[in-house]
Amino acid sequence: MAKHYDVVVLGAGVGALCAAALLARRSWRVLVLGQGYRPPMYTYDGHRLARRPFTFLAHSSPAWGRVLVELAQSQTFKRRVVPLDPMFQVLAPRLRLEVPPDVAVFGKEIDREYPEVRRIVDELYVELAKTNAAADAAFERDVVWPPGTFWEKRETARIVASLPHVREEDARGFLAEFPRDHDYRSIVETPAQFASHTLELPAFAVARLHGAWTRGVVKLPRGEDDLVEFLTERVRAHGGDTKLGERASRIVHKRGKVAGIVIDGDETPTGVEFVVSDLTTPSLLELAGDYEPSRRALASVPRLLPREYRFVLSMVVKSAGVPSSLADESFLLPSWPHRSFDASRPMIHLQRLDDATEAGAKGTTLLVAEALFPEGAPVPISGAREAVLAAIEHFLPFIEEHYVMVDSPHDGRPLWDYRSGERRQIDRASLRAGGASLEAEPMPPRWEIDPRGFYGLGAEPIRTPMSGAFVVGKSTLPALGQEGELLAAWGAARMITKTDVRKEKMRRDMWSKIELG
Repeated sequence: MAKHYDVVVLGAGVGALCAAALLARRSWRVLVLGQGYRPPMYTYDGHRLARRPFTFLAHSSPAWGRVLVELAQSQTFKRRVVPLDPMFQVLAPRLRLEVPPDVAVFGKEIDREYPEVRRIVDELYVELAKTNAAADAAFERDVVWPPGTFWEKRETARIVASLPHVREEDARGFLAEFPRDHDYRSIVETPAQFASHTLELPAFAVARLHGAWTRGVVKLPRGEDDLVEFLTERVRAHGGDTKLGERASRIVHKRGKVAGIVIDGDETPTGVEFVVSDLTTPSLLELAGDYEPSRRALASVPRLLPREYRFVLSMVVKSAGVPSSLADESFLLPSWPHRSFDASRPMIHLQRLDDATEAGAKGTTLLVAEALFPEGAPVPISGAREAVLAAIEHFLPFIEEHYVMVDSPHDGRPLWDYRSGERRQIDRASLRAGGASLEAEPMPPRWEIDPRGFYGLGAEPIRTPMSGAFVVGKSTLPALGQEGELLAAWGAARMITKTDVRKEKMRRDMWSKIELG
């Protein structure tokens, strides 16, 4: 093998890139391959369109704080983010509720919309604050989440014992004081649903995810691109290589241990000691085609059953048609109170991004709508675009008169261009130059986990059945969303670092020299 790296990271998700940056900082020779990574944006005729929305909810997590401290980038990253006010907005028939960072202003919002439950709402947020404070203290600890070995489980179990609500299967415990089917239950649970990767959210996950939405939401000016650029810069600054446009076609192993990878297009393998990926375990093991794990090893990996999908729709509109009161982050609930799913009126996470052109010219706004459709929904994918538009038009009157472009990467249909005054259909082949796919792109799933692991928060173990291969993506702690990816990344970096006594000592010494807090 002519080339050699200590660690190859496959993917460009939050967990994969954080693991890469940490290991590069700890003097491991790291290579990052995008493994089919698609940028969050594509363009047509100078206008930006989105593959997916991005809200950096993990910004308030101590797991992200630890990453920044080790990378010595706390102040640098702080200058990149912009606080949101309001943090988010809920729109429903006869309801417009804003959640601002100012507690006094939020109290006035509750007095205006729900004066009858003001005391209960206050008590709810006191309880959520206690829960999240305990979670912050737990996630600051240098342990493995989720644990795998006996000693890891023993170490983590002591910390888990201090976490409130962690053994409750759903949020009914801390929502019990609300009247049955009260609207505010949906206001707590809906943002958490969009932030997670599994349908079954235990009480602790709801508290953690709703806390992420209410403890100070920030935005990056260029969204996900800013975060990817920041982390890949850190990898390169510490001697690593990043090739997001390339992928590994095969993992080479010797007696069930990672020995190398074959980069697509290369004739000879590249030697590696460890592989870290944000793929699911079955997808990662498929790259080692001739590897046959034992039945016992396979039994330790739960099944991820797709039960719901995220459909994304981009709308470039004239800014004059967007209400000035529309927040950067909103949740639209056409079926209110939201008790049962109506595929013709899906609930929507709506993001507002001003200046929807590549050059940032004034006059247009990009609205990115993310809707959740269950598997087998009565509305087929070919009609999802109309269903989402109808729901948005219900809340934003006359917006249809201001459309410039409408497109989705998921339905394979032509882009709709309204610039001539009439709707023109643009074949997807014309979008390829701007980075769009010719075929429909897969919709990201939300899973049912069988069986659920680690108090309902976890799914796949960080260690895979193949020695030296780790997963740190959405499938490890799916109930915790982005924070789950960060915790898994820290755990994988910890495991790999511990295999080299010299680098582990270097890491421990590092904490006495780098910035504090």
